[in-house]
Formats: sequence, structure tokens, C-alpha cells
Amino acid sequence: MEKAVELKNITKRFPGITANNNINITIEKGEIHAVVGENGAGKSTLMKILSGLYQPDEGEIFIFGKKENINSPIKAIELKIGMVHQHFMLVSRFTVLENIILGSEIRSGISIDYKQARNIVERLCNLYNFSLDLDAKVENISVGQAQRVEILKVLYRGADILVLDEPTAVLAPQEVKELFVNLKRLKQEGKTIIFISHKLDEVLEIADKITVLRRGEVAGSAVPEEITKEQLAKMMVGKPVLMNLNKQKVTPGEIFLSVKDLVVKDPGGKAALDGASFEIRGGEVYGIAGIEGNGQKELTEAIMGLKVISGGSIQIRGIQVKGFSVKEIRKLRVAYIPEDRHRQGLVLPMKVWENGIIGFHREKEFYKKPLLKVKEAIEFTRKKVQEYSISLSSINQPVEDLSGGNQQKVILARELSEDPDIIIASQPTRGLDIGAAEFVHRELLKKRDEGKAILLISADLEEVLALSDRVGVIYNGRIVAEFKPEEVTLEDVGIYMLGGSERRVSGE
Repeated sequence: MEKAVELKNITKRFPGITANNNINITIEKGEIHAVVGENGAGKSTLMKILSGLYQPDEGEIFIFGKKENINSPIKAIELKIGMVHQHFMLVSRFTVLENIILGSEIRSGISIDYKQARNIVERLCNLYNFSLDLDAKVENISVGQAQRVEILKVLYRGADILVLDEPTAVLAPQEVKELFVNLKRLKQEGKTIIFISHKLDEVLEIADKITVLRRGEVAGSAVPEEITKEQLAKMMVGKPVLMNLNKQKVTPGEIFLSVKDLVVKDPGGKAALDGASFEIRGGEVYGIAGIEGNGQKELTEAIMGLKVISGGSIQIRGIQVKGFSVKEIRKLRVAYIPEDRHRQGLVLPMKVWENGIIGFHREKEFYKKPLLKVKEAIEFTRKKVQEYSISLSSINQPVEDLSGGNQQKVILARELSEDPDIIIASQPTRGLDIGAAEFVHRELLKKRDEGKAILLISADLEEVLALSDRVGVIYNGRIVAEFKPEEVTLEDVGIYMLGGSERRVSGE
């Protein structure tokens, strides 16, 4: 077979770290080639080298047999390499067609030739069976459709090699199936696809070949028919990984958190939450599944006192908390693991020990007016670093220098240190590798077994179903279905996530 991409002895160094060390990968034309590895394994750096954002310090790149110097993204596009990013780069107020041609407009004189552009895009849609309304504004289309727009953008620019970065991270199960059908069709048309993912089940389903990176080096390669999920995880992490969670049977206690008919409006006055209702008892994990943007963020921020409640109620242990501040909510023994650890969970330039006490820094344990008890804060953080196996060179280093998994451990150590009764965990394993995610899962289940109430919100449907005792599906700001994980299939949940039907909530 013809070789589409050859990476030979690729090495890339940054100050204090070798991100890629002597990497060799060959990707055949018309192949779906998965690249997997823990956070920090070097996947993103390698793809940025291939797409012209970085240049290697050593090594050679061959595209369709010819040695190339990919010194810019423009050069990558010339070589027919297209990157589909995890976070969509679309202009929400533009139409689908305008987004696809943006930056590569066909001109007739000084005007854009929309007719010719539309003809080209329609031909691509027909060729790959992409169903899209080219005149719809991107803000009005589904997440799955937005991803098709991103793929069409690179196809419109003539890409023969497509790099997909975590393409299923925000999709419902039906949308994942549809994506895989589209990828197989692209493959049949001779396109080469590089598929980056954390989800090993999906990798084993879609890939022709898998390359595993570990600590900046190639740890091995495999074909899906000859390797199990457990073996693949071990290759990634370097040790066996527990794939099945050992959930103890726990009898739920009293209601710790009650949300009734909750309404929260977005800055434009539209209801982001539109009558959401559920309750969580001590000793249970209540998971919320749903495509992002259906009110999850507003829900956690309303519970934590960060958003104004327009209607309905939130009760914590029977106390009505409407109008309470974050400080007052925390005093009711509520812990918060926010969805964006960089913006909400940590102050990146500050030291690890400083981040280890944020939010509690005025408690008497760490504060004696007017000064911080630095010695006590440092000693507290040292204990937590040991307890949570946080890898770092010094607790005085900036927290931004830690890996994503270790940053998340800093937040967990801090938030769980006050023995909370209620834990709000929003996207607790986002961006974490399989080893760090396993640690987070164990900690949450440990708290559940201690009788704590946990609200788990995650875009990873398998995570929600594995950890939760009960699951609610959120759609357009409402809980439209509620069930126990063993009562439904992934496809059933996907229907609810896409607004296909409603299911009466238990007890109604």
C-alpha cells in the first residue's frame, strides 16, 4: 500500500521536557489510524508538528513518499492535511455554508461567488452523504451537525489526510455511530484518517491500526483484532488498569440536595434551565447525562450560588439556599469540582500549596488576622500531596507546571479535605488519561460509600452510567428522563439526549 504519512525519528523538546522522543510512525493511505496515550504522552505535540504549528528539533516527515518541511499550517493545507479540532472553530452567527468556505472563498471579481461555492459543498455532501442545511446558522444546529461542518471545512480545502482530535468527546451515542459511518465512507473514498481519542472502546471499533504513545515515545502498536481493551490500557499506562468499577451496594439515606422547577436565564434572557427537578440522597451518585449546552453549567453554578435563580428552588439538607453566596453554600458542607479547572478551579501562576487552600484560606486553620499561616498551609498541602499521590517537583512550583491529572488531584484534595456532605463534580475527568480518571472514580465512589451525596455531570456517557446509582438526562434545561443505569442501553439514553422522547421520572 502507498504510505500517506511517515514520521521518522521525530523529536521535539521544550524547556525541561522532551515531548516527543525519536518517534517513528507509518500511516497507510486509506487507513484509519488511531493514536492513543495518556495526557502528556506527546499526542498533541506530534499532531501539531504534522499540521505545521510546531517544527521538530530532529527527524523527517514524508507525505505520500516525499520528504516535506511543514513549516506552517498553510503548508500543511497545501499538502492536503486537515485538522479537525476537539473544540469547534465555527462562527455561530454565520451560516453552515459561510463557515465551510471562510478563509477559502471563491471570488468573482471583488465579490464572493456563493453559487460556485455552494455547488462544491453540495457535491461533497452528496459524495459523503452528509445531511446539512447549508443556510442554517451554526448557532441553531446540533453538536453532531457542527462536527460535520468542521469535517467539510477541511474537505472543501482539498484534504486527503484528516486529523481528528477527540472527535466523539461531546457526541451522543447515535451521533458517534453516524460519525463512524461517515469516517468509513471517507476511508472508502481513499482519505487517510488519524484518530486521536481517550475512549478505548471506540478506538477498537473504528481503527485499522493503533499506535500507543507513552512519555513521549512509541510504546507499541496493535491491530484491534489482536488486542483487548485491558491490554491496550496497560500499554498506555505501563501497568494494569482496573477497567470495571467495584461498586458496593449502599442504601441511600435522607435527601441532601433537592432541586425543584429550577429556572436560570442566560445573559440574553432566555431560560438556560427551564424547570429542572431532581433530588439526591446521601450514599448515592446522581449522574446527569446530556449533550453540552443544555443547562449543565448553569445548574452547577446555580447550586453553588454563582448564578441568579429566576424561579424554582434549591434546598440543601432542607435549607432553602436561594440568594446564598458561594461562601454560605460552602459552609453547608458542599464541595465543588468545576468543569473548567483552569478558569474556575485553580489560579495557574500561583504555587501548588497556595492552590491547595484556596477557598479555605481564611479559615482559622490557615489564617490569623492579618496574616496567612504559611507553615500550616504548606504542611497541610504536603500531607495531601502524599495522600493523593500528586506528582510534582516542589509544592512551591506553579500549579500550571503540573499535568492535567495532577492539577485535578490538587482540586480533589482541596475540595474533599473538609469532609463535605455534598459533592458537585462537573466533568471531573475531562482531559484526564485513563490512570488519572480511574483515581478520580475511586475517590468519588469512596465518598459515596461514606454516605455522601454526589452530583456527577459528565459529557462521557459511559462514565455517567458506570458511576451513577441513578441517572437524569438533561435536554433544553429540563430533566426529561430518569432511570437506573441497568434499566437502559446507551442507545436509549442517546434518544433522550437528542430530545427524541421523554420518560416519566420515578415517583411522579
